[in-house]
Amino acid sequence: MATSHFFCNHNIYRSCDGRKPTNSFTIRSLSSFRPHGSCSFPPKPQFQRTPFVRAMASDSTTGRKQVEIVYNPDERLHKLADEVDQEAGLSRLTLFSPCKINVFLRITSKREDGFHDLASLFHVISLGDVIKFSLSPSKTKDRLSTNVPGVPLDDKNLIIRALNLYRKKTGTDNFFWIHLDKKVPTGAGLGGGSSNAATALWAANQFSGCLATEKELQEWSSEIGSDVPFFFSHGAAYCTGRGEIVQDIPPPIPLDIPMVLIKPQQACSTAEVYKRLRLDQTSKVDPLTLLEMISRNGISQNVCINDLEPPAFEVLPPLKRLKQRVIAASRGEYDAVFMSGSGSTIVGIGSPDPPQFVYDDEEYRDVFLSEASFITRGENQWYTEPTSMSSGSSLSDRSQSFE
Repeated sequence: MATSHFFCNHNIYRSCDGRKPTNSFTIRSLSSFRPHGSCSFPPKPQFQRTPFVRAMASDSTTGRKQVEIVYNPDERLHKLADEVDQEAGLSRLTLFSPCKINVFLRITSKREDGFHDLASLFHVISLGDVIKFSLSPSKTKDRLSTNVPGVPLDDKNLIIRALNLYRKKTGTDNFFWIHLDKKVPTGAGLGGGSSNAATALWAANQFSGCLATEKELQEWSSEIGSDVPFFFSHGAAYCTGRGEIVQDIPPPIPLDIPMVLIKPQQACSTAEVYKRLRLDQTSKVDPLTLLEMISRNGISQNVCINDLEPPAFEVLPPLKRLKQRVIAASRGEYDAVFMSGSGSTIVGIGSPDPPQFVYDDEEYRDVFLSEASFITRGENQWYTEPTSMSSGSSLSDRSQSFE
């Protein structure tokens, strides 16, 4: 009798829309699975159930003819696939963890709890880390590795804190082996750690069959950090409060506008920047007016206001000089040049190319450089790394700093 072999080295992905999918699970190989964690799947192939006669013989005792019916191999494959669907689960997942910039950042008041209220246009960009998750046989501990030194591998890392939070909220007992391929420098004002935490929450939810809604993940994530909830938007959001109040908005900026990120080796301490902030010297422009101007006229220097620039420039005087030199050298090449978050990244919108002095001056020998663009994500999908960025985001072959 002919036999068919079915090798079950595939991964199974659940539908995450809160409903049981028509075809239960669908087998997808890891190499063909989209890295953003999409929960949309093609329907299972409908195999033709065509029986054929395998053998005919006569029983000498009864004189009756006996007929053996055997379904074709496709039918057997279909049956085996159903069995795999019922028993197997997701075992590996690779996700893109993008960072963000603040197109404008207004600090509006100081709160009684010591924090500050802000109003900002956050937007996800194409520079990001890649995180690989695998189910661990251990039921007691996650294991984190990374490609760069100096990154904490214990619960000081927001990835581990996010996984601990997910287990606490859902009661699941999945633990993971995680590898973080770090491309976003720390102390940059780009929210790299916050993005890692949001990505870890998304991943943990995929492995558990999507026990939580995206709204729940977003609400829980504020316990990790103020910027984490933003990454559960679709990529563009007007954020208020400490940053945890997220209003998802349609992208107000064309996604194909290029930009360059320039980060000196020195980092800015967020706490020190806020310590030096003087509210009486901040901008008085209504942040909603800024949002309306960007939506109507696009990005320009006068709308890309960051109230944290003056105190950050006090903390790190070379950062002010870097911004001034970029503006002077660009000769109108950039629509706007500004600092993201609490620093120390200077963003030039309108061109992917840094000014030549960044390459020529010894002062900027260790600067981090990357081109980027605005990105968003679809419904029930995580963010996808653009193809043009997958081979590496640095515009320089000099060493990158991840202090």
